[in-house]
Amino acid sequence: MTNKKLTDDGIPPGWSYNPASWPQRLPIVGMAMVGFGIATYLSLFQLNIVADVWEPFFGEGSRKILTSKTSRILPVPDAVLGALGYLADALAGAIGGTRRWRTMPWIVIAFGVLVGPLGAISILLVALQPVLYDSWCTLCLSTAVISIIMIGPAMDEMLASLQYMRRVKDARLSLWKAFWGNKEIEQKVI
Repeated sequence: MTNKKLTDDGIPPGWSYNPASWPQRLPIVGMAMVGFGIATYLSLFQLNIVADVWEPFFGEGSRKILTSKTSRILPVPDAVLGALGYLADALAGAIGGTRRWRTMPWIVIAFGVLVGPLGAISILLVALQPVLYDSWCTLCLSTAVISIIMIGPAMDEMLASLQYMRRVKDARLSLWKAFWGNKEIEQKVI
């Protein structure tokens, strides 16, 4: 009965819910798309395609932050990298079915690796705003909040995949094949 339940609803052993279900993943994908939209708008400002940036609370704060040395440390403005990161988050979150924690561990782990560092970078960039520039950027803060909110649900699914990979290892089966979604290994570990 347990194997049938696992096969039908995709709930990992020991879990009370499926971290790869659409109700768990769609909010993350949606937030990533909102982050992508905001970061794209900020990118257009940084690339001088849009002349001004919307800032309802902090006066010239957004302009100061978005034209700072920190925003241009890399050859590409930081908002462009943020937009690409959010787009990658959305795509990685949308790929695969509700059992992907065991059928596609590679995408789940890639998703977790994408979401986690983006959140950490957002926290760092927000911390630098008042410290280095004595300013704040409303839309930058918004994207940081989005990044932070995405971390928990993405890490849940990644944990389920890592637990699955641990069961594969304990069964002395090929981690490499399991990582790429080998059905024979999946059936032996379920």
